[in-house]
Amino acid sequence: MSSSGSWSAKDNKAFERALAVYDKDTPDRWYNVAKAVGGKTPEEVKRHYEVLVEDVHHIELGRVPFPNYKNTPPPSTDQKRLRNLNLQ
Repeated sequence: MSSSGSWSAKDNKAFERALAVYDKDTPDRWYNVAKAVGGKTPEEVKRHYEVLVEDVHHIELGRVPFPNYKNTPPPSTDQKRLRNLNLQ
């Protein structure tokens, strides 16, 4: 019951929910998380968790740069109306 290694948004949401239910002291934690996610092995969900912990650690150390968000003002109401009329 192995997957290709790709995780969909649905898989990740099920993974998050399962982690909230099955904490580190739960017997057979990774088996239960895998069962809750579906289509993943206990080894896959454990590795996914380890990668997540590693990512959080890098973020906390400042090794992940902040995204470069554009700082532009939103279009005015008139600009939106003209765009909707295909005049602009």
